[in-house]
Amino acid sequence: MKSDGVHSQLTAIADLRWRMFLNGLRTRRGKMELASRVIVASVLAIGGVGAFALAIGMSWFFVSDGRPEFLAIPMWSVFLFWQFFPVMASAFTNNPDSSELLRFPLTYRAYFLVRLAYGYFDPASALGSVGLLGVLIGVSVARPSLFPWTLLVLLTFAVFNLVLMQMIFAWIERWLAQRRTREIFGVLFILFMLSFQFIGPIAGRLSKGPHPELRRDLQIAVRVQALLPPGFATDAIAQIPRGHLLAAFTSLLFLAMLTLFVGLLLHIRIRAQFRGENLNETAARPKVKQTQPMQLGWRLPGFSQSVAAVFEKEMRYLGRSGPMLLTLIMPIFMLLIFRFGAMNALRHSPSFARTPDMAFPGAAAYSLLVLTNLVYNSFGGDGGGMQFFYASPIDFRHILLGKNLTHAGVLLFNLAFAWIAVTYLYGAPHFAVTVATLAGLLFAAPLNFAAGNLLSLYSPKKRDFSTFGRQNVSQTTVLVSFGMQIVIVGLGAAIFAVAHYYNDLWIAALLFLILAAISIPIYVVILRRLDKVAVERRESLLAELCRA
Repeated sequence: MKSDGVHSQLTAIADLRWRMFLNGLRTRRGKMELASRVIVASVLAIGGVGAFALAIGMSWFFVSDGRPEFLAIPMWSVFLFWQFFPVMASAFTNNPDSSELLRFPLTYRAYFLVRLAYGYFDPASALGSVGLLGVLIGVSVARPSLFPWTLLVLLTFAVFNLVLMQMIFAWIERWLAQRRTREIFGVLFILFMLSFQFIGPIAGRLSKGPHPELRRDLQIAVRVQALLPPGFATDAIAQIPRGHLLAAFTSLLFLAMLTLFVGLLLHIRIRAQFRGENLNETAARPKVKQTQPMQLGWRLPGFSQSVAAVFEKEMRYLGRSGPMLLTLIMPIFMLLIFRFGAMNALRHSPSFARTPDMAFPGAAAYSLLVLTNLVYNSFGGDGGGMQFFYASPIDFRHILLGKNLTHAGVLLFNLAFAWIAVTYLYGAPHFAVTVATLAGLLFAAPLNFAAGNLLSLYSPKKRDFSTFGRQNVSQTTVLVSFGMQIVIVGLGAAIFAVAHYYNDLWIAALLFLILAAISIPIYVVILRRLDKVAVERRESLLAELCRA
């Protein structure tokens, strides 16, 4: 295929994406998504401007001060941000699924370039490029003669980061094709994210006394980082002012070779995908004739059989998910960090004398927060099964009531474990604290469920557990859920502050019960109107959740 053919295909894809964007603005959801993205882009832009200015200042200072080897600091910062931000903040990532283009007669070269283009328009890539631009400006202002060489090095480093990010996601998606590896990766990812919470306690312990071994470890770390891509990029720039042209060229050559090697790994995965590999295909289990007695469905006292059936389905699905089960212990994990970390030092101060009393409300609030993605996208995991909900003789308010009962059951189960952990680590909470916390949940949970039910119908998003680093909820849902949690947590903190001011926690319980008397009717009214909303939104719901 000639290059003009590839160019025409890329132009057609760009035009298609633009027309899809314009057509999306004709819908209410498209306009809300645009407004949400403008807000998120504004926040990211503010952070990008700060990082840009910091990169310029640091690079100018290190080069003008005759210490260009310290450029490793901004280089490593850009590298770590570029690779970890898409994972840590997947809610802000909106990479289109490039595999959807495989149904069209694209050439492999065009498909490969589209995959890289999609990756480059990721917020991490855009902000990383801004950081490297800041390094280029800072170095060039300090030593204008370094501009051409620094530009070449930073372009190579940018390509390396882009290809590495795409390669990691491509191979992890391959490994996540199997359910067992999905669960393993989910558990490892959650533990990895939680491990960052130990940085503060470890740093606090290290600052309490002299640690001569740290100097030796720091020297080893400096030598090791010089053999890694950010170190090669730094060395390629730092050796030029010293006149070591061969060393600089060698470092750039190593960086280019690493880029080619990572690109080869990415090529292997994308080539297999381009040739028709289906990551969802697995070997069928051998059929073994088994005789099983007929099992009756669960029964929930006070609820209809349809609500009980949805509740049973949701509980069975959650019970088969290792990462979801791991979320049950996350509040206890956080209590351990607070108990033996920073809160351990603060709890002895007079201003934090009542901190143990607030451990249980804090754990309850965190237990509610970990359910945010589940509550605000209730139908995301159903996918094509959404059609059976519409075909079944059941009201949608019963379906969502069953899902909300599941969320409430998980919350209460989590809360019981949190109470036991608080009792063991801090001592049994006062009875007034326990009552106030339960009253607070009686106010907060219905509001969350009501907002989650509406967003699950108005702004659904199909969840694909075989992808990695991709947004699993819509941008509108992200912003609304953040806003709801900020309002609820802020109101709860204010009520507890008032109760502490008057030294009577029963005031908090009373205020929460008054708010619960408002939030529960709101939930009931919204729940009764969801049947009409589900009928009105059936086409958009099925189009979003049943897409290939």
